[in-house]
Amino acid sequence: MKRQHNRKVWEQFWTQKRELDKVYSNSDRVISQIEQLGPLQGKRVLEVGAGTGRDGFKLVDCGAVVVLLDYAKNSLEIMQQLSWQTQKPVYLVQGNAFQLPFRDQVIDVVFHQGLLEHFRNPENILEENYRVLKQNGFAIADVPQRYHIYTVVKHILIRLGKWFAGWETEFSRSQLESMFRRSGFSIYSVYGDWMRPSFFYRSLREALKKTGIQLPLYPGKIAGWSKIRNKLRRVLKKSSLSYYTFMDIGVIGRK
Repeated sequence: MKRQHNRKVWEQFWTQKRELDKVYSNSDRVISQIEQLGPLQGKRVLEVGAGTGRDGFKLVDCGAVVVLLDYAKNSLEIMQQLSWQTQKPVYLVQGNAFQLPFRDQVIDVVFHQGLLEHFRNPENILEENYRVLKQNGFAIADVPQRYHIYTVVKHILIRLGKWFAGWETEFSRSQLESMFRRSGFSIYSVYGDWMRPSFFYRSLREALKKTGIQLPLYPGKIAGWSKIRNKLRRVLKKSSLSYYTFMDIGVIGRK
């Protein structure tokens, strides 16, 4: 099967996202997972479909040799500008996630966020991850979780032809783990997290933007509520039920 969009979609997307102070971050959830895998000093870390590359730049501070790959020229230009501004050296590569331009077994850690869901054949990407990883290397895939209101809204917009990428899917924890195993990996760990700010706030912000009302990127904290919410989340995270409430889930596979 063919991919559901072409490079033009992402060239346009990153043209509109050049002001990074107006683009949501990934809340460091993948960074924290990578840091738990062991010392990064001198390790080769590859981000596939890097977008802005902001996670990769943080890994430079940990001593990693960071390679950022994307097939959109506008994405690479954003990352090049960030590299100049931050004075953090990274290797920028324009390439295809299905045919990574690297030899076998040369990468220590490979990761991607918001990538697999845009393709009907995501296992081919994981198989490429497996190929370029060294023995005992790690691959991390971070994707939208299936059982979420985001999924419902997204598929309505897809039906209406209003979804920015044209098409997108989502994954359950068990489905993502099975994909990793079929690609040759053993499961090292799984994780998940809720959207910050919430999906409802982001949706409201986008709706109001069209009327000329501009809400801040992140809402102000309500006294007491944030503390209660965070406590509830800590409790829920200890239960397997949390994987039916997370906005994003991730699997870490080991070669």
